Parts: sequence; C-alpha cells; structure tokens
Amino acid sequence: MSWFSKVRNAIPFIAKRETEDNLWHKCKNCQEMVFLKEFEENQSICPMCDHHGRIGATVRFVQMLDEGSWEVLEAPEVQSDPLKFKDSKKYADRMKTAMADNDYPDALTNASGTIQDHPVVMGVQEFGFMGGSMGLAVGAAFVNGVNHAIDKKCPYIIFTAAGGARMQEGILSLMQMPKATVAINQMRAAGLPYIVVLTDPTTGGVTASYAMLGDIQIAEPGALIGFAGQRVIQDTIREKLPEGFQRAEYLLDHGMIDMVVHRKDLRDKLASVIDYTMSGIKAA
Repeated sequence: MSWFSKVRNAIPFIAKRETEDNLWHKCKNCQEMVFLKEFEENQSICPMCDHHGRIGATVRFVQMLDEGSWEVLEAPEVQSDPLKFKDSKKYADRMKTAMADNDYPDALTNASGTIQDHPVVMGVQEFGFMGGSMGLAVGAAFVNGVNHAIDKKCPYIIFTAAGGARMQEGILSLMQMPKATVAINQMRAAGLPYIVVLTDPTTGGVTASYAMLGDIQIAEPGALIGFAGQRVIQDTIREKLPEGFQRAEYLLDHGMIDMVVHRKDLRDKLASVIDYTMSGIKAA
C-alpha cells in the first residue's frame, strides 16, 4: 500500500456538507437565488419579486388550518389501473414512483380541521403527484370531502393545482367532471358554501369542472388558470392574446373570479368568507 493510500484511509469519515442544491432556491419568475430556509419561512414566496411558489398538501394544511386541529381523511379505495395502460412506461410503475415521491397516495388529499376556530373540510391537489391530474382517485376523494363537509355541516374548501384529466385513465378520468358537479350540487342543496382557491397551475378538465364552480372563487397572485394552453388558443383563433392572459389578475379584471389574495393574507380572508357564508348555520 502506498503512503498516499495509508494517509487517505486514516482520515476519519466526514459527513457530506450541504451543497448549493439544498441551500438555495432559484425563483422561477425572477431567476434570483434565495436561501431555501428564507424562502420556506416566507411561505414559499420569493422575497425579491413576490412570486408564489408551488407548495404541497402537507405544507398547505399547516399554513391554513389551526395548529393541532386537523387530521387527514382516509383516501377512498379505487381501482388503481383500470385500463392496464402503458405508453413508454406502465401506468402502474408511474403510480409507484409518484407515491414514493409524495406524502399521500394520490393527487387530492382532504383534511378535517378548523380555520380560526371555524370547522372546515379542506382538499388540496398536489401538483407534484403526476401534475395533480384528475383520475378515479381524485374524483372519489373530492366526493368524499364533500360528503364529510355535509355531515359536519361546514364548508368544503378546495385548493386546485392540476394539468387536467389523467390520460392514463381515459374516459374514466373525464367522468370525474360530472361526478364532481353532482357533489357540488349536493353541497348547495344542503345550504353549505363551496369555496375554491385556484393556485398555479389550474388547467384542463379540472378548470372545466369543479375549479370554476365555487360559490366564492379566490386565486393566488400570478396563478395560471385556463382550459387549453395559450399557444393552442392563439393557433386556433389566429390572434395574439393579450398580456397576462390566463393569469389570476386578468381573470379578476374580466369577472371570472371574485378576488386575488396574497398567500400571507389567505388564512384571514378564508376565515372572513366562512364567517359570512356560514352566518346562521351551525356546524355539526
């Protein structure tokens, strides 16, 4: 053994240092590098340009619901691969990867809790789970959340984030659109508010169904909200679309949503909306 090998082997193990990848966050809007800890402590909002970053279901529950008040509702069981779909990869394998990379078994998760002591059931779509795509599991979770809200006589709040219907489930994914609409009608028949918070991005079949059927429509600043992509629309109508088309502020100016609310103000705003819409209704 050479002297160099002896010296090298005698050096004690030193833990791997934190690297640039886990110390910094690069803003997708202004491209500035921000300390990851600072970014997360700022509710995943860029301190330079105020861009609202995408966040997952667990973080959203922690930010919106009263501490210690909430518990995640059990996800309904559905057929996991109804069409035995395969493209460049088996759908079953894609699902295994998505479940390994996320906290919950599919793209929509519900929790029951309170917002400033107001009972709510809250659903959050996880864009990190196959683009938040809507399939059988999302449809079943949505209906389960609505039914739980009706039982508790409280609002159902949904935070949307999706690329649309899940292509690997074909027509079955599209069937979730009318299924969700029926559930929303049941909420209205019960006299309970259905509140939608549109986050970046909310597109496709989700926009064409439950994302745009709220009694109150709220959006986070700068959120992309639309059905078809901007390039598809431009190629279809052969016209250049206006600046900011399909962004939350544009939709507010044109009457498609009720308000755009900064993430730091969202919890207080939801509490005010619940207080107003639930006036005279006693939760179970």
